[in-house]
Amino acid sequence: MSDLRNRVSLIGHVGADPEVKSFDSKGKLAKFSIATNETYQNAKGEKVTETQWHNVVAWNGLAGVIEKHVKKGSFLIVEGKIVNRAYSAKEGEKRYITEIIANSMNFLGAKPE
Repeated sequence: MSDLRNRVSLIGHVGADPEVKSFDSKGKLAKFSIATNETYQNAKGEKVTETQWHNVVAWNGLAGVIEKHVKKGSFLIVEGKIVNRAYSAKEGEKRYITEIIANSMNFLGAKPE
């Protein structure tokens, strides 16, 4: 059981063009959201689709690839780990966020123009 790790794979569509920041030390950060869908039939036999949104963060080399090639609507598989963190808002209120720290990404289907 020592092999258990925090690992997640998401397949979905990118919700908006990624936000990319560059740092003085040549580091790079890319952030974007990805939507995953689950479809099922409810008790009335109606088809229901539920969409979940996930915040994805990528660093350095992967962030550079995302900056060049990922656009709103891109159909991707993203692999990484789930991270929960807390921060203080401008008003001093403590907030929590769950993010996927990506370590790999691949296109499924054609890249958007």
